[in-house]
Amino acid sequence: MKLNSRKINEKLGFFMVRMAAVLVVFILAVILYDIFSKGGSVISWEFITQKPRKGITEGGIWPAIVGTFWVSLITVVFAVPVGMFTAIYLNEYAIQGRLIRIIRLAIRNLSGVPSIVYGLFGFALFVLMLNIGLSALSAGLTLGLLTLPWTITASEEALKTVPMSYREGALALGATKWQTIRSNVLPYAVPGMLTGTILGLARAAGETAPILFTGAAFFWPILPSFPKVLVSQFMALPYHLFIMSTQHHEIVKVRPLAYGTAFVLIVLVLSMNILAVWIRYRFRKKYKRV
Repeated sequence: MKLNSRKINEKLGFFMVRMAAVLVVFILAVILYDIFSKGGSVISWEFITQKPRKGITEGGIWPAIVGTFWVSLITVVFAVPVGMFTAIYLNEYAIQGRLIRIIRLAIRNLSGVPSIVYGLFGFALFVLMLNIGLSALSAGLTLGLLTLPWTITASEEALKTVPMSYREGALALGATKWQTIRSNVLPYAVPGMLTGTILGLARAAGETAPILFTGAAFFWPILPSFPKVLVSQFMALPYHLFIMSTQHHEIVKVRPLAYGTAFVLIVLVLSMNILAVWIRYRFRKKYKRV
């Protein structure tokens, strides 16, 4: 009787899990179909490469794509090295105790802070206190702070998956601590570290609130060259979409352009997610052979 009851509970549990997965996939499919079906007709070479015209009622989104690229690049340059080295220190070098547990708890809590709070903090720190001004640099550094807890957490969890025997074997042969980490730990942890980092960056690329306060402009078709682009305002896909969907004076007229912008933004985020999966697969395949 107990055995039959367990089987029934097991089947019921699996059924509920499958139904939950099907529901999530169905909702995602409906959203993607709505955006792709309404935005696909707008997508063209001119839409991708032209600047917006006539109060953003015509033209394309090229300045928004370029602005998103520069902000994302600044985010990567800031968040990835700092996050990965922080994770290496916490997992490999730090003496585990109450202080490290408090630091880890603070990092986990920062992962759940609303993005608008990061936007206000970035405005106060980078725009006002450090006097960088409303710029791509301020926005990128703010998104870097937003991504940092994700990067640290993902990197540290990836480091924890590497067996201690890999470290002990290298140390027993006379390798230094850093040589052990570099040759016996990082090669096996890098897939997980990069995957979590790219997923965090994909989330940051779609954020609106942090860049709203730190440099994103309603209409900024100017494309200055490097390095002037770092200290100037910019257009970005998330903010551009927000404006056309909620703030534009001719929302009905620009709605197709909004769907097209959403199409491009989703393709960008999905591409980053696919890149994360591909990198993880390649590294796993490489080190399985070793």
